[in-house]
Amino acid sequence: MLKKWLASVGIGSAKVDTQLDNTQLEPGQEVQGKVVIQGGNTEQQIDRIQLFVMTEVVREKDDRKVYDNVVLDSFSIGQSFVIQEGERKEIDFQFTLPVHTPPTFKKTKVWIQTGLDVPNAIDPNDRDFIQVKPHSYMNILLDALTNHLGFQLRKVEMEYSRRYRYVQEFEFLPGNEFRRDLDELEAMFFMKENGVDVLLQVDRRAKGIGSLFDEALDMDESFVRLTFPANELKSDTSSVADTLRRTIQQHS
Repeated sequence: MLKKWLASVGIGSAKVDTQLDNTQLEPGQEVQGKVVIQGGNTEQQIDRIQLFVMTEVVREKDDRKVYDNVVLDSFSIGQSFVIQEGERKEIDFQFTLPVHTPPTFKKTKVWIQTGLDVPNAIDPNDRDFIQVKPHSYMNILLDALTNHLGFQLRKVEMEYSRRYRYVQEFEFLPGNEFRRDLDELEAMFFMKENGVDVLLQVDRRAKGIGSLFDEALDMDESFVRLTFPANELKSDTSSVADTLRRTIQQHS
């Protein structure tokens, strides 16, 4: 009885360890591995094993930055079972990394968190950080902006959003082509199975008294939304760059 009570408050209870076959992944790829459960000092009922794809976002609270964990998706594996005292159990799993998983650029973090649903107990949990490459569609857009249009990626940050829960914001400095016209360009990519929605914030450089007046009133920024279907992103990158160029020129 004492052992069961201790396990219920997390002392001597079952431990969990997720082991991934590959920690470098791209959205849409299969995540494979196994969950290893090591029994504690008494048998325990495990109702469910759950894997969470997680990231961290920053938000403003009382004029300071705070960090929150956000669940991108979750997956249940296995069935209810009893883990005996000291028993070791391994359960294989496989799931698709969500297409909207952000790439781990700069300070962006993504990890797989594992939890055991144990009745009347503190859930043991386990974190496994992964490196996420940009989705192939996003890669084409980033290539168009940097290698074709000359923008330099300066900052990437995961931010809290009331509407979307989170957004990954890319901040670019203009190269030679737009240096006279822009202070910076910000982009957000909303990934879908059949393409990408891109939200651009074009920050114009002040030129003359009128532009200085606009800048003082934060009227020097334009927001524009573009949609790139999958078939366009699978074609020539230069055509994607031309679309972006024309759009940025229109709002410069």
